[in-house]
Amino acid sequence: MLSYLLRKTAYGLAVMLGVATVVFVLFNILPVDPARMTQGQRSDVQSLQAVRKEFGLDKPVPVQYLYYLNDLSPVGIHERSTEAQQQYHYLTLFPVSHSHVLALKFPYLRRSYQTHKAVARLLSEVIPNTLILAVTAMAMAILIGVWLGVISAVYQGSWIDKVAMAFSVLGISAPSFFAGIIIAWLFGFVLSHYTGLDMSGSLYSYDPFRGEVITWRNLILPMITLGLRPLAIIVQLTRNAMLDVLSQDYIRTAKAKGLSQWRVVYRHALPNALNPVITAIANWFASLLAGSFFVEYVFGYNGLGKVTVDALEMSDFPVIIGAILFIALIFVVINILVDLLYVWIDPRVKLS
Repeated sequence: MLSYLLRKTAYGLAVMLGVATVVFVLFNILPVDPARMTQGQRSDVQSLQAVRKEFGLDKPVPVQYLYYLNDLSPVGIHERSTEAQQQYHYLTLFPVSHSHVLALKFPYLRRSYQTHKAVARLLSEVIPNTLILAVTAMAMAILIGVWLGVISAVYQGSWIDKVAMAFSVLGISAPSFFAGIIIAWLFGFVLSHYTGLDMSGSLYSYDPFRGEVITWRNLILPMITLGLRPLAIIVQLTRNAMLDVLSQDYIRTAKAKGLSQWRVVYRHALPNALNPVITAIANWFASLLAGSFFVEYVFGYNGLGKVTVDALEMSDFPVIIGAILFIALIFVVINILVDLLYVWIDPRVKLS
């Protein structure tokens, strides 16, 4: 187990290095001056030089790349100064020279061009909102999707099966941004008198008496929109896997021993049919974080997606890069967790 985790961690670090490299190359070939984006068009020469020096923009591109990786790395070499300590918030491991130390820190994502806030702080304010949206959307998709898939397989060919499959095809065919517009218009405008829901709204709202409060009803429509496609896919995967498992010999043996139909389904068939479903759930959960960009923008939901789209409109590249790296990290972590989950659900699967 330990050797497997070490190999997977090394693979994950290699993936993150590749993503960071691609992002650095892409954003460095754009004809945009980060110093001028930070200071504005009317900034003086001294201010521009100070910003370029801070980010190493006055250095050759290979040196800039090393500066960039040093900022992202949790272990890096930094100046031994009060300014550097305030900027990176590092913990000194040991000195490497008279003026530099090897330090332990959180990855430094630099500062937003527009707000001048640290990108890590800016993202940390909205990532929990996106995680809440993604977790609730996936929980809805899993609970309803697995249940519908099992029902469809058990009653194959019935009207229940046909309705579930029609719903699944409809859910797969509707892109999230299109479904979001329709759902927002229908339930947040046309039927708002009955649903009590709005077309748009943040998870947090300001109450003059209680201050900032969580407005859970603003989560409902984005959650349904975001969970619609994974729900449809989970229905089909569960149904197909269950039909395959229900035709196996050991299922017929269990039935011959007198076990009830639903006991056979939930104790013997379903656990063995979940492997492809788990793969889909894992991939979709990571994709939900990326797919939430348009959903959050349509519903005005204050999450990672909305902040990133706003940053794209303003060419706020540090925020965009931070969001990309976070999504990549989520994909890496979830892939590792899924492999471990396989072994827990199906002992026949071995780590290798």
